[in-house]
Amino acid sequence: MLRSTQGDLLKSGAEAVINTVNCVGHMGRGLAAQFKRAYPDNFAAYAAACRRGEVQPGAMLIVETGGPSPRYIINFPTKRHWRSKSRIEDIDAGLTALVAEVRRRGIRSLAIPPLGCGLGGLDWADVRPRIVAAFASLPEVDVLVYEPSEGS
Repeated sequence: MLRSTQGDLLKSGAEAVINTVNCVGHMGRGLAAQFKRAYPDNFAAYAAACRRGEVQPGAMLIVETGGPSPRYIINFPTKRHWRSKSRIEDIDAGLTALVAEVRRRGIRSLAIPPLGCGLGGLDWADVRPRIVAAFASLPEVDVLVYEPSEGS
């Protein structure tokens, strides 16, 4: 089930939360910077994976937190470089990989930010329907879709 919301994704209470990242190991602004401060172990794993060339569009980097909420941080590449804009094809490839991981791990609840919007420059009107379509096959998963805040 998809539900729209706004607010602090880090306080969602979901089993898994999405962190939008680039592929070069930099979490300097936006939601990623909040994740870097709140989950330094996730940042260390992400930076190491970037150095190894493992963080690529269409591939999720999943870090277990050791706690129940969130249990997983899913690092979702929405930009190839922090200086670049997001590409809709990377969002599409990422959503395919994300749904496969949610299914494989039996994740029951998930918090998703506006993928590639904001600093990424994509239009939410183009991205939101893709999220809805991607999760149509998983109605049993509680998907909290965080809408962009006004002015972003």
